[in-house]
Amino acid sequence: MLGIPRRYSHFVFGIIQSGLTSLIAAGVASFPAGSPVLFVRHWMVSWLIAWAAMLPVVLLAAPAIRAFSLRLTLEEREPRAGRQA
Repeated sequence: MLGIPRRYSHFVFGIIQSGLTSLIAAGVASFPAGSPVLFVRHWMVSWLIAWAAMLPVVLLAAPAIRAFSLRLTLEEREPRAGRQA
């Protein structure tokens, strides 16, 4: 483990999430490239550009998206003891 304090977990999550999402999207966008060598080269360059663009967006938007999703959903209540569902 890297020993990153837990209070920074939202940044670690954002880095991993934006990296994985941009990797997959860049791969899909690069698929029409001709040879496998061109595909891999195009994919990696596209991924680095996409990740650099998406990382700040994800880190800045995540708190707002989380707050909005909490407003759209309801807290589930635990069933009371003794009552049948």
